[in-house]
This record gives sequence, structure tokens and C-alpha cells, in this order.
Amino acid sequence: MSRVAPDPEQGWTVGTAPGIFPTVSHGIALFRRPLDFLNSLPARGDLVEIRLGPLRAWVVCHPELVHQVLMDPRTFDKGGPLYDRLRTLLGDGVGTCPHQAHRRQRRLLQPGFRKARVAEHTELMGEEVESVCREWRAGQQVDISATMLTLSARVISRVLFSDSLDSATAAEMHRCLVTIVRGLFLRTVVPVDALFRIPTPANRRFLHASARLRALVDAAIAERRRGDPLSERDDLLGVLLAAARSDGEAAAITEQEVRSQVLTLIFAGAETTSLCLASAFELLARHPEEERRVHSEVDVVLAEGRPPGRDELPRLVRTRYVLTETLRHRPPGWLFTRVTTEETVLAGQRLPRGATVLYSPYLLHHDPASFPEPDRFLPGRWEPTRAAAVPPGAMIPFAAGARNCIGDTFAMAEATVALAFISRHWRLRHVPGHVERLRPAASLGPRGLVMVCEPRAPRPVDSAPRAPSLVPRATPTPRAHDPRTAGGDDVHDA
Repeated sequence: MSRVAPDPEQGWTVGTAPGIFPTVSHGIALFRRPLDFLNSLPARGDLVEIRLGPLRAWVVCHPELVHQVLMDPRTFDKGGPLYDRLRTLLGDGVGTCPHQAHRRQRRLLQPGFRKARVAEHTELMGEEVESVCREWRAGQQVDISATMLTLSARVISRVLFSDSLDSATAAEMHRCLVTIVRGLFLRTVVPVDALFRIPTPANRRFLHASARLRALVDAAIAERRRGDPLSERDDLLGVLLAAARSDGEAAAITEQEVRSQVLTLIFAGAETTSLCLASAFELLARHPEEERRVHSEVDVVLAEGRPPGRDELPRLVRTRYVLTETLRHRPPGWLFTRVTTEETVLAGQRLPRGATVLYSPYLLHHDPASFPEPDRFLPGRWEPTRAAAVPPGAMIPFAAGARNCIGDTFAMAEATVALAFISRHWRLRHVPGHVERLRPAASLGPRGLVMVCEPRAPRPVDSAPRAPSLVPRATPTPRAHDPRTAGGDDVHDA
């Protein structure tokens, strides 16, 4: 039975979600129909109590309350089922470490993600997006989910390792990520450790993928250490290893921290950007008028057909609107947990030390009070005059406060380069009979999305000379997608 207790001072309401079952509690509903379950909670209150296995937890449903949580990381520290699992996998990297360790770690990594540094990386982003679609053919069916994951994995690998990671190792890393992401979500919503010690095929796959990813990273780090220390590469791994060798107490980090930071950046940098891009192409294919607006923009800005560089990125305004709306409509990071470090009060509800608090960007981004017609894909809502009406704290694809995503600028630049360049040369169409299937895991977005490539013939812009087209001529026999030869990257294979 639901109870709703209003807080007379603030006007907040605190409720309890119905349907508590023994052992697994609301975890089953959150696993089977997560988006529907989340959308049902605001009717119960601004702060709603649920059960995750034996664990009591509170879901924050109002943007002002979420803002309170995110702006007070000392009280609402990273923790709870999601981060407990992530720490087992990744260690205490910048995305998972406790509050007291975060500032030092962020200072170490921040120079690699400043705007000037991100601008320097646009060339390698362009090189990688060219490489992933170079072999596409007219009429070919392409697994866009797998391709975008390959792209983002290549980009973050080059930023981390320069050219020291071979393509086979990068491919194996991203296959491990697919398996881990699926298993991680179930372990978050049903935090009953005994269930995951049973040697089922799914549990064995998860454990093997986790161990293999750590082994691949350890091997890459060890290979770099064996190299000539006088010929350091200008990449993030070089920065981390230099800090590990530092004699300065404030700057030095441990060998374990090097591994944790690398694992964290691979995990966060590859999965979320690839899902954002896959979602953007899927949504554009269902909204042809928005697709035409993007095509018109990229035909002008990228008239010579090359990937955008640092000078072109600011001119891709409509492309950024599409990506921002994609992050609102389908935020890859859709559910997060925090844990209280001391007794506190939220929405008039007293929470004990160690209480688990959940918040969902997806839930906030689909609040009709903040976003009229929230289920519609409307990039125009991010035009400056309309975007000004969005309440503070309602749009949080990269979190907020001191623990906001360190790679937000990097991710947006990479996604803009990829969406603009591919849209300049290709139109992606859904295969006949396509049915949208969103099955959230630790992140949200289309998995196993197969689309058909159609070469574009952009209209000439002024009299600008035309560069040789990267779009090959049509072949008589289209190549169909085969998950066996594509590496089985669909999360449903996990």
C-alpha cells in the first residue's frame, strides 16, 4: 500500500512504491520494465522509497531535490549498488572513487579534457570516423550499434594509448564491455550477491569478460613501462605513468590507481558516446524533417567532404541540437546511485547514514513540467530562446556539481564529428520491419541496431571545389549483417 506524507515546510511529498515482493522486491520490475517503473514513481511522491532485494532505497523524482543531492557530494557520495559493482570491476578511478579522493584524481586528469586539448583531438576523431565507414557500400546493412562502439573505443584508445594498442586488442576490449554492461545492470537492481555466485552461463560470461578486460589493460600498461622512458607518448597513459613515477607526494599515484583510471576512462568513454550516436541515427531515420535540417547544415559546413575540425565544430549548430535532444530523449547514463555518508534530511525525510539514494536523468528528462511533449524528439527545443525556459537541474546527461562527467566536452566533440561526417556522406535507413527495442542495461540506447546505407549526393554549395567522394559506388550485391562475423556485439548475446 502506498503512503504519501507531505512536508509542510517545503511542500515535498514522500511516498512508497507499491508491489514489494520478498527477496528481489522492486528489482524485478526495475529489470523487466525499468522505464515504465521509473515513470510511475512521481505519482507516488517527490522522494519514493523502494526495495532492491533486502535493501531500502529512495528514488529522487524532482529536479530540485536531485540538484541538492548532486551539489552535496560530501553527504551524498558515490556509492550504492551501482558504484559498489563498478568499484569491484574498475577500482577507485575518477568516476567511482570516494569524495575525499576525487579532487586529487580530477586535477591529475583534467588537463587532458580541457577545451583546448579536446580541440587538438578533433583530427584523430575525424580519422577514426572515416575509417569505420570507409568500407560501407550502397545498400549494405550495417550494425550501427557495433560500429559506433568500435568508433568510440578506437578514439578513447588513441587518447589513452596513442598508437600502442593494436586493432585486435581494441576489438576484444569492446566485446568485453558489451558483456559487462548487460551483467552490471542486473547486479545493480538485484543486489543479492548469492545469485551471482551461482555458476550460470551468464555469470561465467560476466566474470570472464571482467577478468579479461583487466588483463588487457594490465598488458597495455606493462608494455608501455617496458618502453624507452625518454620517448614518452603524448597521451593520458603517459601522464598517469609519469605521476606514478613522481617523487612529489601530492602528485604521485599508485600503480593500482593507474590501472583504475585507465579502466574507468575506457568504460565511460566508449559505451556512452556510442549509444548516443546510435540513438541519434535511429531517431533521425524516424524524423526525416530533422534529418533534412542536419543534411542541409553539413552540406554547407563540410562542403569539401572532410571531417569537421576545430574551426567547423562551432558552426554545426543544428547537429549539436540533435545530439543534445538525443541526450535528453535517451540519456545513456539513465540511472545512478548515491549513498549518504551521514544522517541527513532530504525532502523532509530523515535518511540514516549509509542510505542508498537513486536518481534518473531519464526520469527528469521526461518530466512534462520541464519538457513539454517529453516523448517527442524535438531538437528545436534547444534553440537559445526555448532552451532558456528549461528549469535549472532538469537536464543532466553528464550529472552536475563537482562530480560531473570529466569527459563531457570530449564526448560532445566526438559525437558531433561523427554525426556530421557520416550525415554528410550517408543516409541511414531502418531495415524493413524495424521495431524499436530499448532494453536498458547499465546504460540506455539501441543495441543490435542494423541500418541500411544510402549514399548521399549533397547539393553543391556556392562554387566550392569538390573533394573526391568517400562514398563508394553501389555494388550489385548488398552485404547483409551477420552477427557471427561481426563479433556478436549485441548486448543480447551477453
